[in-house]
Amino acid sequence: MTTPSDNQFGSDTPSSAKPPSDALKGKHPVDLHVGKRLRHRRWMIGMTQQQLANAVGIKFQQIQKYESGANRVSASRLWDLSQALSVPVSFFFEGLDGESAAEMEEAALSPDLFTDKETLELVRAYYGLEERPRRRLLELTKALTDQDTDQDEDDSDIANAVA
Repeated sequence: MTTPSDNQFGSDTPSSAKPPSDALKGKHPVDLHVGKRLRHRRWMIGMTQQQLANAVGIKFQQIQKYESGANRVSASRLWDLSQALSVPVSFFFEGLDGESAAEMEEAALSPDLFTDKETLELVRAYYGLEERPRRRLLELTKALTDQDTDQDEDDSDIANAVA
């Protein structure tokens, strides 16, 4: 007779549970989420993996493993990381409220806007501006986006008129 702890997915997962996808094999969705939040915060403040590792007294390879979700972050290490990154421990879990394991897995597989270095450079530069120019840049960006949307609608109206 098998018990829930005898199955291949861990002690809390029933034997009938769906196995993880190949991309996430062996990685829990919460570990992936925490790793993403760790990477985002580190990038946002312009800190390297080596600098963060030095701040918490570990090797940079361990930071890589945390960020990829390959290794779980212990409670004491999460505390150290939160102190080094100047965020509360809860920061790493923001966005998990009410998500099922399937939703977390889907989110982990979806493209992440902040994995693009250009996006991060843009965000850093944006927040490097004083408040007034930052607001003006935001308004300009919104206007350009609206203009592109209006142009797309005009193009589709022309296409429909010709058809």
